[in-house]
Amino acid sequence: MSALLHPIEIARPARLEFGAGLARRLGAWAREQGITRTLVVSGRSNAARVDLLELPGRVEVFAQVKPEPDIPNLKAALAMAEAVGAELVVGFGGGSAMDLAKLVAVLPSSGQTIHEVVGPEKVLGRRVKLAQVATTAGTGSEAGTRALVTDPATQNKLAVQSRHMMADIAIVDPELMLSVPPDVTAATGVDALAHCAEAFTSKKAHPLIDLYVLEGIRLVGRYLPRAVRDGGDLEARAGLALASLYGGYGLGPVNTTAGHAVAYPLGTRHHVAHGLACAVIFPHTLAFNAPAVPEKTALVLEALGVRGAALEAAHGWCAALGIEMRLGQLGVPRDDLPRMATEAHAIRRLLDNNPRDLPREEILAMYEAAF
Repeated sequence: MSALLHPIEIARPARLEFGAGLARRLGAWAREQGITRTLVVSGRSNAARVDLLELPGRVEVFAQVKPEPDIPNLKAALAMAEAVGAELVVGFGGGSAMDLAKLVAVLPSSGQTIHEVVGPEKVLGRRVKLAQVATTAGTGSEAGTRALVTDPATQNKLAVQSRHMMADIAIVDPELMLSVPPDVTAATGVDALAHCAEAFTSKKAHPLIDLYVLEGIRLVGRYLPRAVRDGGDLEARAGLALASLYGGYGLGPVNTTAGHAVAYPLGTRHHVAHGLACAVIFPHTLAFNAPAVPEKTALVLEALGVRGAALEAAHGWCAALGIEMRLGQLGVPRDDLPRMATEAHAIRRLLDNNPRDLPREEILAMYEAAF
C-alpha cells in the first residue's frame, strides 16, 4: 500500500513564534490572555533568566527539573502548581522541562494519576494555558503532544500522548541557545538528527512528514558542526532550532524507531543524557536498518554530507563533533548490557515502527560494538 494512502493527522501549537529575540513575546501573549499567576517549569540555569519572558503578575518557578525526569520529580512540580493555583504553565528549557510542563498542565485538572494517562489519548482535559519556550535544539518537544517520564520502580519510561498537551503558544528563540556548551550542543543536535532520520525511515513514514524531516537532516548536517565550533554563531543556532522543530513535527504522526528504543536504557538505568545516548546509538541502528531502506539511508548520508558505509560514515561524523561514542567511557557497566538489551527489546511502541525486525541479540550486539 502506498504511503500516500495512509491517513495521517498533523497537530501544531495554536501559535508558534520562531526567531531571534522573540522570548519576550510570551509576556505580551500572557497579558492578552489575562494571566495573573504563572508556574515556570525549568532547570536551575534557565530559572536564572525567567525575566527574559517578561511574564505578568505572580510568577513562581519550579527549578528542579532533572535531566531524566521521574515520577517523584513530577509529583514535586505538581504540588507547586497546585499551591500556586497556576493559570499558565510554561515549559522553559529542553525536552525534559517541556515534557514535565505538559504533564503539570494536564494532571491536576484531569484528576488522573500519571499511570492512568500512559498511552495515547487518555488525558481527560486541561483547564490551564500551556506555553513552551525551547532553550536547546534537540527534542522538538515544544511542538508535540508527547511527554516522557521515568518510573523508578521499573526504570522504564512512561510515554503519554494527548492532544490536550499541545501548547497554546510555542516560542523558538535561537538567542536563548547561544550559551549552550559545545558538548551539549553536539549531543542535542544528534538527538534532533535521530528524530528526523528515524521518522524518515520508519514503517509509518509518510511523504507529508518526509518533507520536514529530510530537510531537518540537511539542516543538522550544515549547521551542527558550525554551532559546536562557535556557540555564538546565531545563524547556526537558528538552523539547528529549525531542525529540532522539524524533528518534533515527526514525533506525533510517525514517531521514532529502534534508535530511541535502544538509547532509552542508557538514560533510565545509567543516567546518560538522552541526546548523548541517541548519538552513541544512532550509527548502529542506521546501519542495521540500511538493508531494509537502502534508498532512504543513502539520502540520510547525503543530507549529512558524508559517504561510505552507514556505520563508519555516521560514527565518524558524530565522533568529529567531539562526542564520546564509547559506552564504557560513559559509566555503563559491561555486565549490564544483557539486561539493557532485554529492556530495549520490550519497547514495542517504538520497535514495531522499525523498518526491520530487531531481535534482542542484535540489540546486545549493538551495545557490545558501542562499548
